[in-house]
Amino acid sequence: MVGRVSGVAQGQAPVAAVRRPPLDAGAVTVEAALALCALTVFLAMALGALTAVAQTMRCTDAARELARLAARGEPDRGRAVAARLAPSGAVLEVTQDGDMVTATVSARLVGSLAMSVSGRAVAALETAGVP
Repeated sequence: MVGRVSGVAQGQAPVAAVRRPPLDAGAVTVEAALALCALTVFLAMALGALTAVAQTMRCTDAARELARLAARGEPDRGRAVAARLAPSGAVLEVTQDGDMVTATVSARLVGSLAMSVSGRAVAALETAGVP
């Protein structure tokens, strides 16, 4: 091996090694895209859950007012107040069983999930003759 220096003949310039891209080139981009999709789905579900909780609270508040006013003998006023407190499109129901009034307010959530939420309240009838 006379005349060769480290694998290159004397008088010749060394041949540049061909750099090939690694086999996993672009994998980070795909992983980032998948992570963003997962994060978007998680945030959408979290917002949906918060919306459901908020709407349930509104239904419960409306049912409480409806039951209270119906127990006082003002069911029409109770329906008006409950309709303002409840989510739009809510269904208001009042039933009387003996000396108890039960109010139920239910509403369908808006969105791709077919879910409904409701609130229920019970109140004792108030009698005018009792001090």
